[in-house]
Amino acid sequence: QVELVESGGGSVQAGGSRRLSCVVAKLEHNIECMGWFRQRPGKGREEVATIDKGGIIYAESMKGRITISKDNARSTLYLQMNNLKSEDTARYYCAADRSWCSYARRGIFDYFGRGTQVTVSS
Repeated sequence: QVELVESGGGSVQAGGSRRLSCVVAKLEHNIECMGWFRQRPGKGREEVATIDKGGIIYAESMKGRITISKDNARSTLYLQMNNLKSEDTARYYCAADRSWCSYARRGIFDYFGRGTQVTVSS
């Protein structure tokens, strides 16, 4: 089992920034891929960014405005979001998978956190 705990959500004005954190609080399996997903109001969950030893992939909708990073010593995944737009309002989820990201995204990631809400006001 793997437990993921997100934090850093909140309200921000358009054009502002937010940094989300995800702590891997409990790890009983090796993790190869980690990432961030989001679910906007009335829409399905979508991939935002992923990271593994092969590299980083960003969703086109947020590319250039976000940076994903990992601090292995702190067992923490980050998502720095800049120049936020109202359409970025969503619940953001941390995800992890035992496979490499290229394989993980073919299906559903093994583990998800409960999410953290980001609300962007214009």
